Amino acid sequence: MRTRRRVVGEINVVPYIDVMLVLLVIFMITAPLLQEGVHVRLPRAAAKILPVHPNHTPIVLTVNRSGQLFLNIATHPRRPARRSVIRALVTAVLHHEPGTPVLVKADRRTAYGSVIGAMVLLQQAGAHGIGLMTHPGHAHPGS
Repeated sequence: MRTRRRVVGEINVVPYIDVMLVLLVIFMITAPLLQEGVHVRLPRAAAKILPVHPNHTPIVLTVNRSGQLFLNIATHPRRPARRSVIRALVTAVLHHEPGTPVLVKADRRTAYGSVIGAMVLLQQAGAHGIGLMTHPGHAHPGS
């Protein structure tokens, strides 16, 4: 006489937990590297902090001291970007996510004309409200 074995209808989740832990470790290591990589000395200002939108990563256009432009959403955010590439990327993001915050981050010694040029470029790409990033604190005459 044969005895029938019951079929077990459970999924072994141990391999999935292992994969999730590996992905978590990879995320924890790479997350700090995803910050904007262009170093500029921001001017100090006692300005109000803008509200943070958790669902939208802001578009940050950085202008370094020599007037080169860097875009945080570009393929290579640490390399200077061409104006046409910046316009196309910002236009595409704002078309798909109209509420995305747009910010200009400029070195405190950058020529005023370079900052205005960056803002005009963002406006041409469809940005309506453009914020200027500053270092929190009190403004100093030499900043």
